[in-house]
Amino acid sequence: MSFFHKFYNAGDAPPQIFNKTLYLAVFIFGVLGCARGYDEGYIGGIEAKAPFQRQFGLDDPTKSEAELANLRSNIAAMVQLGSIGGCLLAMYLVDKFGRIRTLQGVCVGWIVGSIIQITSKNVGQLYAGRLIEGLSIGQTVVIGPCYMSEIAPKNIRGLCTCIFAGAVYFGSMLSNFINYGCALHLPTDSPKQWIVPTAIKIVIAGLLAIGSFLCHESPRWLVKQGLTDKSGIVLSKIRHLPPNHPYILCEVSDIQEQVYVEDEETQSVSKLHVFKELIMVKSIRYRMVLALSAQVLSQWSFAGSITVYFPELVALAGVRGTDRLLYSSILGVVKLTSAYLGAFFVIDLLGRKRALYIGISIQMFATLYFATFLQIVPDAIDDDVLLTGSRSRAGLGALAMLYIAGVGWTLGWNSIQYLINAEMLPLRVRNTGTAIIMAFHFANQYGNTKALPSMLISLTPAGTFFFGVGVLVLGLLWAFFFLPEIAGRSLESMEDLFNLPWYLIGRRGAELCPDNSGIAHVKEAESGELDIKHDDEFVENASDQSMEDTLTSKEKKSKGKSLCNQEFIPKIPPCA
Repeated sequence: MSFFHKFYNAGDAPPQIFNKTLYLAVFIFGVLGCARGYDEGYIGGIEAKAPFQRQFGLDDPTKSEAELANLRSNIAAMVQLGSIGGCLLAMYLVDKFGRIRTLQGVCVGWIVGSIIQITSKNVGQLYAGRLIEGLSIGQTVVIGPCYMSEIAPKNIRGLCTCIFAGAVYFGSMLSNFINYGCALHLPTDSPKQWIVPTAIKIVIAGLLAIGSFLCHESPRWLVKQGLTDKSGIVLSKIRHLPPNHPYILCEVSDIQEQVYVEDEETQSVSKLHVFKELIMVKSIRYRMVLALSAQVLSQWSFAGSITVYFPELVALAGVRGTDRLLYSSILGVVKLTSAYLGAFFVIDLLGRKRALYIGISIQMFATLYFATFLQIVPDAIDDDVLLTGSRSRAGLGALAMLYIAGVGWTLGWNSIQYLINAEMLPLRVRNTGTAIIMAFHFANQYGNTKALPSMLISLTPAGTFFFGVGVLVLGLLWAFFFLPEIAGRSLESMEDLFNLPWYLIGRRGAELCPDNSGIAHVKEAESGELDIKHDDEFVENASDQSMEDTLTSKEKKSKGKSLCNQEFIPKIPPCA
C-alpha cells in the first residue's frame, strides 16, 4: 500500500490509481513552479555582482541614485511584466494545442529567452530576453495547476497542486545557493558570475522538455477535443487500471457528461462568448469574483513583499550587516519546508477552508507582533542604534515572526490562490478563467512589490504592517462567508455547488450539495473487490450501447446521471 493510498484514500478508491505514472506527471508539472521562483531568487543576486553591473550600466557614475534604482527595478520587473502576457497567451495555447505541447513550447521559449540574456551586450537585449522568459513563465502558472487538477485523483488533488506552489520556493532556494556557489568558486570579476546562474535555466528547461515526453495528455482535454476513446485509454494508463474497470468508466463518463452539457450550451461560440460567460453566468461569475478577490487579499497581505524585501525588513528588527543576507537564505528554506509539509499533511487532510483559517491566523498573529514591535521600538531601523536588553529580545521575536508569517502564508494563501481557480472553474472556461486570474495575480504582485517601499515611508513601517493585519482580518471573514469547502469533490460536481444562492455557498455549500458524481459512488472494499454505493433508486441493466442510443445530452443534463457502464448505476438525487 502506497503512502498516498494509506493516508489520502478517504473514498477507498482502487489503490492502483496511486502509481509511478501519476507521480512522474505530477513531478514534471510540479517542477514548473520553480521557473518563477528561480528568477525571483536569482535576479537580486546577480544584480549585486560587479560583472553584471559593469555590463549593463548599474555602476555608471554619471547616473543618479534614482536612475540606477529605476534601471535595477526595470531589469527585475521585466519577467513579471512578461508573465502577465504569458498568462493571457496560455488561455489560447492550452486549449488549442493541449497541456503537453504547450509545456514543450514554454520550455523552448524559456531556453530562447535565457540564450538572449547570456549573449546580451546591452541592456536593451537583456530586456528582450527577460521579456521572452516572462512570456514563458507566465504560462506555467496556467499549465501546471490545470494539468495536475485534471489528472490527479480527487483525494490528492490539493496535494498535487500544492507541489507546484511549493516548487516556487524550491526554485528560489536553488538560485540562492547557485549564486552563493558562484561567488565562492568563480573569480569575482568574471562574467561567469552571472552567466552560469542564467545558463542553469537552460538546463532546467531542457530537463522539463525531455520529461514532458514521458507524460500523458489530460483526459479531460482529449474529451473536449472529441477523442473520447483515446481519453479512456490514456486515463487507464494514468490510473494503472484496465480500460473497462468501473472506476475508469465512471470517471470518463463524468467527464463526458460535463463536456456534453457544455458543448450543447456553447456550440459554435467564439472566444468572446467565453469571456461573456465568465461575467454573465451567475455561478461562473461567483467563482471568478471569488478567485480574483483571493488574489487581492493574498497579495496585499504583504507575504510576497516580505520575501522580496526581506533584507531590508530584518533591518527593521535590528539586524545589521551581512547577517541580513544570511537570514534571507534561511527564509527560503523555511518556506520550502512549510509549503511541502502543508501540502502533504494539511491541505487535503484538513480541507481547503481549515487550512486557510490556520494559515491566515498564523500570518495575522505574526504580522501583528511585527507591527507592534515597530510601533513600540521605532528607532530599531536606525543603523546607529544597538538594541539591548528587552528591546533586543523583542527584536529577535520580531525576526522570528517574519519567518512564522512565511509559514502561515505557505499553509494558507499561497496554496489557495493556485488551488481554487484550478478546481472551481468549469472545463469550458477553465483555461481562459485561470489565465485571467493569474494575470491579475501577477499584476497585483507587481503593484504590491512597487508600493511597499513607498508605504513604508508614507504610512511608517508600523502603519504599513497594521494595514497588512487589516487585510488578513478581511481574508478570514471572506473565507468564512464566501469560500466553500471543495476538498475531495470531483471537478464535475462543482456546478451544483455554485448554483446555490450566493449567501449559502460559503457557509453551507458542502452540506447542501454533497458530491453526487458517478465516481464518488465507486469504492474499493477492504477485500479488494469493487463496491458501488447505491441510493434508494437505481437505473438497472444499462449498457454502453443502450445509453448512447437513448440518452441525449439534454437528458444527461436534466437527470444528472453518471453514465457508468455498470449493471447497477446510482441515480443521483437532486441537489438540495
